[in-house]
Amino acid sequence: MHKRALGAAAISGVAALVLAGCGGGSSTPSASTAAGSSASESASSTASAAAPAEVDTKDPSRADADLVIWADSDRAPILTKYAAQFAEENAITVAVQIATETRKQFGDATKVGKGPDIVVGAHDWLGELVQNGSVAPVQLDEATAAKFAPAAVAASKFNGQNYGVPFSIENIALVRNTDLAPDAPATLEELLTAAKAAKSADSGVSVLLDQPVGKTGNAYFTYPWLSAYGGGIFAVKDNGDYDPDKVIVNSADSLKGAEQLAQMGKDKVLSTNVGDDNAEGIFTGGKAPFFITGPWAIPNIEKAGINYAISNLPTLPGGEAMKPFLGVQLFYVSSKANNAALAQEFVTNYVPTKEFQLAIFEAGGRPPALIEAYEEVAAANPNVKAWYEAGKDGLPMPNIPAMNSVWGPLGQATADIIAQKATAADRLKAAQTEIEANIVKAG
Repeated sequence: MHKRALGAAAISGVAALVLAGCGGGSSTPSASTAAGSSASESASSTASAAAPAEVDTKDPSRADADLVIWADSDRAPILTKYAAQFAEENAITVAVQIATETRKQFGDATKVGKGPDIVVGAHDWLGELVQNGSVAPVQLDEATAAKFAPAAVAASKFNGQNYGVPFSIENIALVRNTDLAPDAPATLEELLTAAKAAKSADSGVSVLLDQPVGKTGNAYFTYPWLSAYGGGIFAVKDNGDYDPDKVIVNSADSLKGAEQLAQMGKDKVLSTNVGDDNAEGIFTGGKAPFFITGPWAIPNIEKAGINYAISNLPTLPGGEAMKPFLGVQLFYVSSKANNAALAQEFVTNYVPTKEFQLAIFEAGGRPPALIEAYEEVAAANPNVKAWYEAGKDGLPMPNIPAMNSVWGPLGQATADIIAQKATAADRLKAAQTEIEANIVKAG
């Protein structure tokens, strides 16, 4: 999958810690003490922090606090500020814990009534979390929902019900080394012409188009090639939901994109020798003028001193522009939350504010989902605007459980197509058969 690929790791430790709504020093008041504090005491208190501690991955028990939030290491420090504020306002204790690859751990924890009240995670977890009974609906009123990008709101829903509050959107785009490729190509033909010129002028260039493929493929990065011709993975219902009963991997439109991938392999533009493990290094090493990647790669590109620019994915021959999947990050409320009302209050009243969304943006660098926050950031940060423009016509990655049956078969099929191991028609037909069988087996 892509750089944010979802795994079955566990919570690694506590980051920031138990934030108290009252009391001072290093002590942490008990829940009963905090809940009994007066408003004036709460307002004048200083939030305390417990020392970091390891969480037993075999026993994901709650932290000793009224409200527990799981977040990643980038966002946890930012969340502590708002957790402390929320704790003071409500005279409670709040714990923010660092989570790494929380999907499986969160699901396992809720099965036994443990884990957090709130969890930060990707929108494409949603179908599985709902299916497993791990998350509760989030009551986001229409006026508040209208403040977010429509795609972010759509990504937060499953079967018409809202289950999260979005805070960021991400997608892939075309990043170019401006020393090697000064101008943004509008079409694939222009890209290849510029890439070949860069290779002729610079002996260090060895890869024309740097895109992760790998020996087992990467369906996340090859999907845009299918989308340029109207293809994809699942048909979309009239209400905007993906239809797990209508797989379109082997459709005529998807085949056009796969045939373009076959040509890219034949022409040595794309290669299975380039994968998640070395694609970034190829670009940061100055060996490629163009790199299809996401915001997660920018810090290392800047660290390497590469002069770069971000632009839209190109238009393909006889088709339209490549359209990437959109990934949306959400605040979920656990179905087993000890304090469901407090959890709902936090995600519906704190997360949808411009101040909160701007703070989270500083931690992750992804375009904010809140329109007001996005507009402010985009006006000052050309990268944010460029990422948004590259993804504005994209659809949210499918958040239905059936998507789990897709990644492996489609990834391997497109890798084989690029490697010239089979025709595009044969491999997509086989992939669709495998995907449909996997969906039936998963029930």
